[in-house]
Amino acid sequence: MAQSGLLDALAERAVVLDGGLGTHLERLGADVASELWSARVLLDDPGLVLQAHRDYFAAGADVAITASYQVTYEGCARAGLDRDATTALLRRSVELARRARDEAGRGWVAASVGPYGAMLGDGSEYRGDLGVTAGELAAWHRERLRVLADAGADLLAVETLGSLAEVDAVVSALAGTGARAWIAVTPDGGRLRSGEPVAEAFALADACDEVIAVGVNCCTPGEVLGAVTAARGATAKPIVAYPNSGETWDGTARRWHGDAALPVELVASWRAAGAGLIGGCCRTGPAEIAAIAEAVR
Repeated sequence: MAQSGLLDALAERAVVLDGGLGTHLERLGADVASELWSARVLLDDPGLVLQAHRDYFAAGADVAITASYQVTYEGCARAGLDRDATTALLRRSVELARRARDEAGRGWVAASVGPYGAMLGDGSEYRGDLGVTAGELAAWHRERLRVLADAGADLLAVETLGSLAEVDAVVSALAGTGARAWIAVTPDGGRLRSGEPVAEAFALADACDEVIAVGVNCCTPGEVLGAVTAARGATAKPIVAYPNSGETWDGTARRWHGDAALPVELVASWRAAGAGLIGGCCRTGPAEIAAIAEAVR
């Protein structure tokens, strides 16, 4: 995994992540309402996924996050795909992002690894009540981490983790593999969705050599500054921050609520607090990423 150039870049400047892939695919005309979400587009219309990655690089993103968030062996099995087909889909997600990166002539590819709750599809990643042990979670994550690491991504983006147990599981699954990853949690009121302070998650991740950055995603913009400050107190590693637009996701009703605006004026404070990798998550698109790129350069 060729992440060394990314760390060199972070020593000199902020690195801009892309925005919501599912959001942009939907705006490009894709149907992302199925259980597989953007993974359905990866399966049925890979050219559209490639176009979405191209659009983000054109907007100023340095990092493409792959369309693998929802690609799990259990979820794909429910959609009729066997294990070999699911493995091929994971690899395709990396291949498409790499192609867009190569066309852009710059940047890095981060392979998205979604949480256990995303596979369940019941919003439990935003509640922290997964109902399985850390050991079971580690076993669940391990194979997907290996496939994506071997597929040629520069690093893994393990994201939207809502509980300390799942952070612990991912650290266990990564330890000793030689892979490189960031771990991003989804906070609410300065705590994980399972109730523990976010600083505990950052300290746990900091102890893992394979984790090269920690931070937050899939949260309101207002959560970011406090979380970045907590991260800087727990680790000297780079900090990643890519919040939603300001809306919140209701996993039961399967719809968004709240303010759709991403207040780009907050980016300077995130950067000053220590965030080095900055982008957007759900409900953000190329326009927001272009504004972030302008704000940090």
